[in-house]
Amino acid sequence: MRQVGRIEDQALLGDMRTGALVDRDGSITWLCPERFDGPAVFTSLLGTEEHGLWRLGPAMPNGTAPMADRRRYMDGTLILESTWITPAGTVQILDFMPPTDEGSQVVRIVRGISGQVPMRSLLRARPGYGLHVPQLDICGHRASADLTTGRLWLDTTAPTRTVDGDLRSEFIVSEGEQVAFTLSWQHGRSLTPPLPDPAQLLAQTRDFWRAWIAQSTYEGPCRKAVERSLITLKALTYAPTGAVVAALTTSLPEEIAGVRNWDYRYCWLRDSAFIIETFLLCGYVEEARAWINWLRTVIDGHPEDLQIMYGVGGERELTETELDWLPGYRNSAPVRIGNGAAGQLQLDVYGEIVSVLYEAQLRDPALAPVVAQLVTDLVTALEGLWDQPDEGIWEIRGPRQHFVHSKMMAWVAFDRAVKLIEAGVTEGPLERWRELRDAVHRQVCKYGYDAERNTFTQSYGSAELDASLLHALLAGFLPPQDKRYAGTVEAIQRELSIAGGFLHRYPTHGKQPGVDGLAGDEGAFLICSGWMVATLAALGRIDEAEILLDGLLGASSDLGLLAEEWDPYHQRQLGNLPQGFSHLAVILAGHALAAARDASQHRNLLAVIEK
Repeated sequence: MRQVGRIEDQALLGDMRTGALVDRDGSITWLCPERFDGPAVFTSLLGTEEHGLWRLGPAMPNGTAPMADRRRYMDGTLILESTWITPAGTVQILDFMPPTDEGSQVVRIVRGISGQVPMRSLLRARPGYGLHVPQLDICGHRASADLTTGRLWLDTTAPTRTVDGDLRSEFIVSEGEQVAFTLSWQHGRSLTPPLPDPAQLLAQTRDFWRAWIAQSTYEGPCRKAVERSLITLKALTYAPTGAVVAALTTSLPEEIAGVRNWDYRYCWLRDSAFIIETFLLCGYVEEARAWINWLRTVIDGHPEDLQIMYGVGGERELTETELDWLPGYRNSAPVRIGNGAAGQLQLDVYGEIVSVLYEAQLRDPALAPVVAQLVTDLVTALEGLWDQPDEGIWEIRGPRQHFVHSKMMAWVAFDRAVKLIEAGVTEGPLERWRELRDAVHRQVCKYGYDAERNTFTQSYGSAELDASLLHALLAGFLPPQDKRYAGTVEAIQRELSIAGGFLHRYPTHGKQPGVDGLAGDEGAFLICSGWMVATLAALGRIDEAEILLDGLLGASSDLGLLAEEWDPYHQRQLGNLPQGFSHLAVILAGHALAAARDASQHRNLLAVIEK
């Protein structure tokens, strides 16, 4: 029984409702057919083959599943093209999920390139995260699996039979031939989906993604990598509501065999605000409109009850549970669903939401009335909260603290609200919010700054540093000309950098619990690399920023995908995949470098003119 591949071996498929991961051997190791945060039917990613997978590839005489020789995405799309070169011939599989308004589908088209290649499909659906064996039925070229809340339907011309709860197909594909498999999710047990047309679905999927990426206004460096990151972020959006999930998966570990395994299949207000602001940077306004409508729905006029995350449908109950029948990825237990951080106080969220609302109305003035009410409500609620300790951006499981990043982002919320009032976009207590903005700034500079080291610190009274301070500096808490800006950047480089210039987000202490209340270590947090590139670019240190951006891109998989973290010592990705934070870091860094280059060229031109 083969062990699942490395995290970076997994390829993403998605339809803006849910997504799937495909390993190098053609196995779909993860799929939640109903929606991103629904129960998985293929869970071998976090367990064994017995917990569900769909393997499709050449049938080798010894029964092994060979790795694809080549993989790529069709240009400008999320259509995966995998190629196997075997002694019997060459075969290619196109995997994709059509972005339709119906139930989710996974389409797999086998193409014979040369020779005659024996092929095998093993579809092992195990609903309930690998816990149950479904009832199977076959009628002609259509098979189905009963999942209690709905059914999976498999359509294929390949001969298919049931064996011990699995659907198995064996066939030979010759040069020029195609054999298609379409797996469709249908809510309800009595409804039958229409017969699919795989060729038409392929064309529709290709056209959708190419039309969408063509709208990008990005013109900076590393354009191909940025476009791949944009497509990945789009795939993490939930089309029915406008929510955006933090990542596709749950419980991929931040340390192999460690306990830092969390469910990221929900809509964090912070993560989604960052992603929406990234979309806006690249000219995408429709995603911002949809997300703001979702935000207004979940707040529902009660900002005092704000949670830091919700289900993609706006659900508030995200009870954290451990699935003890799953051993975890590479035996990294526990596997968790739900997230106990949903009830935390994270003050920075207010700043991040207000910041993206501010940017959205600048790009689409029609949003101003909606933005005005949301900002007024949120900042009013923040007035009574900003001076409290909280769990912070990294949602620690230890005692609350006065995190400097949280206070800086509270300043951002008051600052943007003041600017909106001054611009006549909204109404509010202008003088009081100006005074609060200044009071927050003074407090942070008094209690969160270490003058001896010329750096801001993780929390009031602490000597530790935190890479999230880079984000707060980028949000405008200080201008780059302020000595404390460069001082903080350089201190973080000295104390949090590891091999390759990557960054830890904060210090951990091995077997001893750290500030986050957890034992164990973790990899480098990739969004911190994006922040570092952007702050260095703001300081005019362009060459240094470019080197670090190259390092960030070097952590990508062969398909341009990034998980949450990178282990530079073992050269592997860690954490949930694909991670929205990591992909927005690529785009942010590229934008910052482009802006810095333009500014540098402008300064050089002025110098020539003055001479």
